[in-house]
Amino acid sequence: MNWGREALDLYEKNLNKVGKIEYRGEFPYTLLPTFHSTATAQITVTIDEEGNFLHGEQVPANDKFTIIPVTEKSGSRTSGKEAHPLCDNLRYLAGDYPLYVADDGSCFEIYMEQLKKWYESEFCHDKVRAIYYYLQKKSLMHDLIEQKVLKQNEDGTLAEKETIQGIDQSKAFVRFIVRSLSNPLTETVDECWKDKTLWEKYQQYQRSMEGEKGLCYLSGKRESISYLQPKKIRNEGDGAKLISSNDKDNFTYRGRFATKEEAFAIGNETSQKVHNALKWIIRRQGGTYDTMVFVTWETAEDSAGELEVRWDSDTEHIISEFDEWDTGLEDPEFDTNAIGAELFQKAMSGYSTLQNEEKCPTTMKYMVLLGVDAATPGRLAVVEAKKIEETRYLENIRKWHKDCWWRHEKWRDGKRIVYYGMVGVKEIADLLFGIENNGSITIVDGNSKKLYAEVAKRILPCIWDGQRIPADYVERAINKASNPLAYKEQRNWEQILQLACSMVKKRRKELYKEEWKMAVDKNCTERDYLYGRLLAVADRIEYRTFDMDKDRSRITNAKRYMNNFSQRPFETWKVIEENIQPYLNKLPVPERRFYENLLDEIEDAFESVNDYQENKRLSGLYLLGFHSQSCALRTYKTEKTEEK
Repeated sequence: MNWGREALDLYEKNLNKVGKIEYRGEFPYTLLPTFHSTATAQITVTIDEEGNFLHGEQVPANDKFTIIPVTEKSGSRTSGKEAHPLCDNLRYLAGDYPLYVADDGSCFEIYMEQLKKWYESEFCHDKVRAIYYYLQKKSLMHDLIEQKVLKQNEDGTLAEKETIQGIDQSKAFVRFIVRSLSNPLTETVDECWKDKTLWEKYQQYQRSMEGEKGLCYLSGKRESISYLQPKKIRNEGDGAKLISSNDKDNFTYRGRFATKEEAFAIGNETSQKVHNALKWIIRRQGGTYDTMVFVTWETAEDSAGELEVRWDSDTEHIISEFDEWDTGLEDPEFDTNAIGAELFQKAMSGYSTLQNEEKCPTTMKYMVLLGVDAATPGRLAVVEAKKIEETRYLENIRKWHKDCWWRHEKWRDGKRIVYYGMVGVKEIADLLFGIENNGSITIVDGNSKKLYAEVAKRILPCIWDGQRIPADYVERAINKASNPLAYKEQRNWEQILQLACSMVKKRRKELYKEEWKMAVDKNCTERDYLYGRLLAVADRIEYRTFDMDKDRSRITNAKRYMNNFSQRPFETWKVIEENIQPYLNKLPVPERRFYENLLDEIEDAFESVNDYQENKRLSGLYLLGFHSQSCALRTYKTEKTEEK
């Protein structure tokens, strides 16, 4: 798959969204026009069309996202002196900056020389003219101090410890508003970062200065070639670049090519479109796993790149995102296995109907997956690039969730949500490698957070390509679920247990073509499954004698011995069976007989005495028997109480 070509096509299909600021939660993003980038502004300066200062203010925290024109060099600047063409830091814009801060004023000279060229060109804009007139006066610092936007020391210099939104005020970024006093009803907006006519003028100005053209290896057209590629791909603070060939000493390309031109050449505007498309789609619907980012989008002719079904989401999220259906998943009372299966099937069928009927029914549609990660702080690597038919994509996701189908719980806004299906990829990482922290299981150590990316890379082929679930992950889940004493919170252990059941179920289907369900299989004679059922009954017997006011934190003998039970079931069961006798005697006679009969029924289901007395380690199948029987007993008691 040519990911560059796919990103370029994505940009061309979404030209109507260029410059439109959207939000994902509280975070803004936009599809940038070419020759533009984004900046976080701290100060807004308002002037009139004649270049007269009107007002200065600090930018509100929720409105600092700013689109700015950039040059090829300023868009990729790090520590050098390269001025942005219009909006920039105070040291570039303020001619009186050296009067308040120790500075040689060279940045202002570089900026004004560059702005003058745009001002004198045939592509000058009214806003450019006004800003040029104003900054010539060299009064920006004075005006902002007068407006109390900037603060001084007693000696008149700029206060070093003062900040604006966490940024040293001497390094504050300034944007402009140009008020049109002569024609206040003009259709153009006053804010420079929102004015499309200003963007277009700058694009024309940049194209007019393009030098010698060469062959763009990506588009196949003759363009002005660029070797300085944009950054900020994963987020606004990302300094890693995806394409780079400026290393002449450490053999980036030497040994295979004589010059960087032979290695790779991409047109300046084509490069910007590719990078802008990636920035936009990542911010819009990308998933972050520590330093790694995965993003998926659709390639249909009339598609805007929307993602309807996230491959890394849990089942509840997939169902709830399909807002045509009222899931009712937030109320556990209504969430049964049958209802969950019906809702999931309706959601997946609904997505398939949408993509078949509403989106180019005569055109083959594909899903593109791109994964990028920072190999070093300055270099970004493509770690995954896939493209499959959309129908196959939806079918693979459906198969993953159905093969892992089990009962799960999660908490959102302090509310317990019960659903059937499979947990999300991030939750898999947390449950397998996290620790208890503030009442939940999560990966908290900075170094350990790399495991998010590792888990995502290993689970991705299982979902996208239908490959087998990693055996070591299944074993890890089984071992953690067999040790309930390791968790302070009962619900945290239950989440581990539920994940282990999902993984074991899928693994059994892959290896033995077995189909396991949540309902207790009373016809099953598998030794491991039956021992799991016995443990669940013993656990329930003791639990039924608890005083919920006094014994809320108590743990049953069945759970206390669970780890030993999984290693030596027959030997440990004799101990557990002896321990539950006093609790059986505390129960009412009808209930005691019910549990005694159930224990006899399960023990009679063993194929032979030797099978029952075998003391070898249990497989993960015992967890399926344990959890199924536990849920059945809880449901049975609830139903009996309601009948009574």
